[in-house]
Amino acid sequence: RLMKTLNANGASAKMMVAEKLSDDKNVIQVGDTFQRNWSFYSERVNIFLRNRFTRNNLFDISTAKSGISITNRPEFKEADVIHLHWINQGMLSLDEIGRILSSGKKVVWTMHDMWAFTGICHHAGTCQNYTSSCGMCPFLSLPSTSDISYTTFLKKQKIYSKGHISFVACSKWLKELASASPLAKGHSLVSVPNPIDTKEFHPMNKYSIRKDLNLPNNKKIVLFAAAKVSDRRKGIDYLIEAANVLSKRGKGNILFVVAGSDGAEISTQLSYSSYNMGYVDSNKMVELYNAADLFVTPSLQDNLPNTIMESMACGTPCVGFNIGGIPEMIQHKSTGYVAKYKDAEDLANGISWVLEEADAETLSSNSREFVINNYSQDKVVKRYMDLYK
Repeated sequence: RLMKTLNANGASAKMMVAEKLSDDKNVIQVGDTFQRNWSFYSERVNIFLRNRFTRNNLFDISTAKSGISITNRPEFKEADVIHLHWINQGMLSLDEIGRILSSGKKVVWTMHDMWAFTGICHHAGTCQNYTSSCGMCPFLSLPSTSDISYTTFLKKQKIYSKGHISFVACSKWLKELASASPLAKGHSLVSVPNPIDTKEFHPMNKYSIRKDLNLPNNKKIVLFAAAKVSDRRKGIDYLIEAANVLSKRGKGNILFVVAGSDGAEISTQLSYSSYNMGYVDSNKMVELYNAADLFVTPSLQDNLPNTIMESMACGTPCVGFNIGGIPEMIQHKSTGYVAKYKDAEDLANGISWVLEEADAETLSSNSREFVINNYSQDKVVKRYMDLYK
């Protein structure tokens, strides 16, 4: 989204990826299949061995010990600005980031999680060790003061000192966390949200969409979507509990729609009728947002979820926990409901409030207006263009 809007606003932007899935000429795949697989699997095996041959936290941490080289590419040499995004699991190594900084190129790094300013973790949870120098990592089976989180933290410090980084946090919450890390010291730190195409994600006729999707018009539809529905960090346990609370209160006429992989098993655990949509592409998601009366996101850790942004752009209010960047997006009782963290009963209160008490038309227009004013592509790209300059 950002690349396309940059190119539409006078910049010449190209995007390097480990695996190209589109036919966009501005998207460039770097590295071959062997390099990508070697970088990915060698790092995971190392983490597997360090965690005493268990899969515990296998994808919660990254070391960036290996990756693909981009500094020898003509696109890199021609660029004025190198804009890093999510570079883990075999894309870029720390050594390659060091070469990028040593090149003298201007570097912007948009942080989509905490990894850039912690030792090895993507979300630190309640751990505050990254505010000093890591060590005693709760994601490791044998944590110590000099464990891999500590040594990787020191390596990042050394590498980051090779140049200047303009760190961008997608939320104010993430910016505040980053400012507490020594790894951000001496570098710039700003907050710029992700952009959204409000022409693609837009309100549609709810009743005709439901008819097309074979969804009933006489039900209040609650939508839950995640890339992997069964991922416990997405809070599915709290949604199941909230549904039980609503059922015990005698709240009927509710239908849950679940979108994402592993949704079939979850659907059977909800106290209400449910539709499992499986994996859904962006075009179908626009329809699902419009078909729903409410989008619920019980996520336990999140930066600035695109799903909330997309739902609100379609005029569909949201309910989520008071965590991460979520309370920056959902304006409590204006565009939805912000529930107390890990409180399934308050999550149920939020669902009930949106479906039964709030004025649906006002919530819808407020949601759409908030996204246009804060997350529309033109506004976000202008902030990035100013940062590049």
